This record gives sequence, structure tokens and C-alpha cells, in this order.
Amino acid sequence: MGYVIKRTSEAGTLRHTSMYRDIKGRLRSAGTFSSERLAAKAWQRAESDLAAGRIGDPKRGQQTLRRYVEDEWFPHHVIEATTRENYTYLLNRYVLPELGSMRMVEILPGHVREWVTQLQTTYGARPPTIHKCKVILDSILTTALNDQITFLHAGKGVKTPPVPTRPRRIITAEQFDRIHAALADETMRLLVETDIESGLRWGELTELRVKDLDPDSRMLTVSRVVVQLRAKSRPRGSRFLIKEYPKDKEWRRLRLADHLVEKLRAHIAAFQRASTPIPPRHHDRLRSRQVPLPTLQERHGRIPCRTPRRRKRPTTNAAHRRHRRAHRQRLVSRERMAHGPGEGATRFPRHATRAPARACLVAAGRWG
Repeated sequence: MGYVIKRTSEAGTLRHTSMYRDIKGRLRSAGTFSSERLAAKAWQRAESDLAAGRIGDPKRGQQTLRRYVEDEWFPHHVIEATTRENYTYLLNRYVLPELGSMRMVEILPGHVREWVTQLQTTYGARPPTIHKCKVILDSILTTALNDQITFLHAGKGVKTPPVPTRPRRIITAEQFDRIHAALADETMRLLVETDIESGLRWGELTELRVKDLDPDSRMLTVSRVVVQLRAKSRPRGSRFLIKEYPKDKEWRRLRLADHLVEKLRAHIAAFQRASTPIPPRHHDRLRSRQVPLPTLQERHGRIPCRTPRRRKRPTTNAAHRRHRRAHRQRLVSRERMAHGPGEGATRFPRHATRAPARACLVAAGRWG
């Protein structure tokens, strides 16, 4: 049950604020009035609207059309990527510049009719474009009416210029033969023949897979489509988007002619043979292992004499001997990398493990 709050304004007058609770139990204001009787009628009327199912907040109708479209309607409207791309252009070009600054509750059918006239005169839009813009505006107003932001569909009953339906042009067999003969290669000819036989859209035709064709039953399954996005604001930044369903949102199967199935089978077999990697021969692998690596002296012109990084000093005699033995083995490995195994190998003296720089001079022949 609602109630009235009395308060004194800055001018010293007594004001009455009407309060009620919405469907979620939150306090809402039905307005501020000069008398308590008007305030009581306001919260009673608000509760009657709640009982009748009108649970929308009247303040939401005070927002502009641009704010509602950009913040609520368009981000949560479930449409295809290409449709969203077209909606973005039409909204920014024709709808929001004229109606975006108006409040939602102020948009009336007369404003929509005036807007349609401006599209014809001021913008010079053609009837198909005007029809698309009217469809977008009707979708916005329908959603606002369902969300109880407005209680009037301003676009209902507003007419747009008629859009004549043009007949489709069908080429003759002679024209198809000339087009078929002018194609670049056999792959493109097979692509066109498949399109003529199946009647697929280009997005469906270019996304066919080997698994979609059953050569035994001659059945072709259409299960995906690719679309091209031209706008800069592409999802995930990709120019082409693959959808796992065709345009009519359901898979379909169709039967192909025998001669076309044989051509497709031969094309698949040739493509699989061309894409199969050739394994290397055994003697090629052995030969690649026998290629000698260049020594350090051949690569640098001299043996690099770099003092090894200081390691932790051993704490016991046994550990000290293991440390010297490992250090001597590292010097021998370095010498073998420089000269290779054989007569050129140098036998390091025991004192080489105590002076790494001296060991480098011994290996280079500069130490007697």
C-alpha cells in the first residue's frame, strides 16, 4: 500500500510526494503534488496499473530514442552479423539523425509519417531503402512496447512508398555455354556446374566439404555457409564468417546427377593425391646425418678463449675431485669440437683444471 511524504520546499511551500512499491518491492515515486489528495490518487493509480499488468517504470519513457537504441536495444538484439552491419549503416544514416533526439513517449504516428516524407525529399532515399528503415524503426518501437517503455506503437499504420518486384533474368543455354567456355580452369567450371545443378547460394557452395557428399546415394548435404563482412567493426576482426547453418537455419539434402557426382569424385581423388606429402627416402635421411658440422675455428677464425663462469666451490675433497674431473671433461669436449677427434686432439695437463685461461692458451698452441 502506498503513502504520501510531506516536505517543505526551499520557497517555504508544503509539497506532497506520492510513494508506492513496484513488483520487486522497491519504493517508487508517482510524482510530487501540491495537495495530499492529488498525491494519494497518484499512488492509487500506480498500484492499479501494477494490478493491470502495467509494471513498467514511467521514467524509462523519458529517455531519447538514441539512448535506448545504443544502450539497450541494439546491443541485445539477436540478429545475423550481416544484418547487424546493414542496421548500423541505416540507423546512423537515416533513423537516428532525425528521430534520435526525441523522447520515447513523445514519438507519435505523425512524427513517423513526417520522417518518411523527409527520407524521400531531403535525403533522396529510394523506396527499398525507406522500407528497410521503416522495418528497423518498427522493430525498435515493438520492443519498447513489449518492455512497457511506451504504451503506443507510433509506426503502426504508417505507409511507405511501394517497392515494385522485378522479375529475375534467366540466361539461355547458349549464354551459359559461352560463360562456361570463358572460365579459367576446370575447377571453376566444375564449381559453376555444381551451382547450376544444385541451385546453392555462393556462400553455401564455397563451404562444401568432402564429407557433405555421399557418392553412393548421390546426396549432397548443405550444413554451413560463409558470409563476407564489409564494415570496420567486424566481430573478432575477421572478414569472412562461417556459420554452422544455412540461411534458412536448417540443414537440407538434395540429389545430384550421375555425371556431376563422377566429376566431383574424380576432383576429390585428384585433390587428395596432390595434398598427400611424399615421405623422404631412407638413404636421404642417412646422408643428411653425415654432413659434417663446421668447427669453432672455421666459424670464428680462432678458438674462443673465454673463462668459464665461476661455479660454487666444493666443500669436501671428494667433491673437489669430481669438480676437477668434470671441468677437465668440458675442456676436452671443447677441444674436440674445435679440431675433431683424432691426432689433433690435445691432452690437457693436470694444471689446466686450475687455470682455465691457461688451458685455452694450451689448446691454441701458445703455451709451452
